[in-house]
Amino acid sequence: MLNGKFRTYLEEAIGRDNALVAFSALDTPASVSVRLNPYKTCPGTEQLRTQSAVVPWSRHGLVLDSRPVFTLDPLFHAGAYYVQDSSSMFVGHVFRKCLGSVRPSGPLRVLDLCAAPGGKTTDLAASLHEVRGDDFLLVANEVMKQRAGVLAENVALWGDPNVVVTSDDPKAFSNLEGFFDIVLADVPCSGEGMFRKDEQAVEQWSEDNVALCAARQKRIIADMWNSLAEGGILIYSTCTFNRYENDLNAAWIVSELGAEPLTKDSEPFGHGVLKTEYGYSLVPGHVCGEGQYCAAFCKKASVSGASISGGASRPSRVPVSKAESQLLQQYFPNSFSFRKKAETFIAIPYAADSCLSILESCLHVVAAGCAIGIRKGNDLIPDADMALSFKASRQVFPEVPVDRQTALRFLHRDAIVLPDAPRGFVTIVYDSLPLGYVKNLGNRCNSLHPQGRRIRMNII
Repeated sequence: MLNGKFRTYLEEAIGRDNALVAFSALDTPASVSVRLNPYKTCPGTEQLRTQSAVVPWSRHGLVLDSRPVFTLDPLFHAGAYYVQDSSSMFVGHVFRKCLGSVRPSGPLRVLDLCAAPGGKTTDLAASLHEVRGDDFLLVANEVMKQRAGVLAENVALWGDPNVVVTSDDPKAFSNLEGFFDIVLADVPCSGEGMFRKDEQAVEQWSEDNVALCAARQKRIIADMWNSLAEGGILIYSTCTFNRYENDLNAAWIVSELGAEPLTKDSEPFGHGVLKTEYGYSLVPGHVCGEGQYCAAFCKKASVSGASISGGASRPSRVPVSKAESQLLQQYFPNSFSFRKKAETFIAIPYAADSCLSILESCLHVVAAGCAIGIRKGNDLIPDADMALSFKASRQVFPEVPVDRQTALRFLHRDAIVLPDAPRGFVTIVYDSLPLGYVKNLGNRCNSLHPQGRRIRMNII
């Protein structure tokens, strides 16, 4: 198959000479890269930075010489980094270039429309914090319920409470007229950029599938277009190479939706990134990563302003009392409001809280803010997510530094003993980063690490 129609599609997209280089590279092993969490630095990640090559378009991106067993690295479970293809990080570069041109009167509202498993979401969140502080809302959406659960888990590990996770079809966002300032649509595609990682991607490739994906991508963009504000930015991306899903769809966005292309006349980036008619293409053999296409557009068509239509309110969170709010401020002391979902207290950043009722009126909100815990009597049983949030106070519970083997035993949910630690709830810390909580009883510890997050492989 790779010697047939795919070759023609690749040559059409990037030229014959470039395609020959890429075609040869598809027989070589896939690259390995990670992106560091700038809000969870520690000695281990700093050492990793000195030992690895930096991704040219991401100052937090690192290309590794080999693939370690990430599952057996406690820093992976602490959210110190995200395993992400270096080519995929180029979307974050385009996003950062566009950030300066959007100046909303209130918090910046961003939508990651097809967000699972969360690589681009966490990249966007880090960039937004660096530029906007806490003055933003990032909605990360995934239509498939199971994948939305994975997305929510990865957002929790990353530790940013300004991200709201939803699970809706793109057409649901049409009810949010002019709501978002920037939309990233990393649309489902034929997956040519996955050929070196996934044999099924090769087996499933066909001309019919390319055509099917191209049509689906247009439908997704058309369905969400109403939610983008006038003057807002659309970033369109795929992990495939052919022009049917890339430049031809970009041309459709311009001709049918009246968008202004922002990357059409931009200069070549260098570092092996190929300039196409409307955007950029990253192809194995030219870059160290696997594959990505990205283009950006400005919405010119006028809308009447942010408004909501359709749907009924589905609030799942209720306000807390003034006394409870004062108690909860010790866990999240700055710029947070507090709500209760079932029995769990939730801390929600002001920027997200101001929009949450709007989102819940027409979307299925999977996760918002950060879970603090459940109150039982005079005690608050802390939620595992709070240990992972870089916005939570680390002064409330005593911290117990542990070695790598003890950290892995905690993550495996094995019995651990902390004879020298204070009694009660304590935070397990590895390499200066929190991993989670236990209740230390002296002769044993009750683990608060969620069963769903425990390491299932042998840690010996």
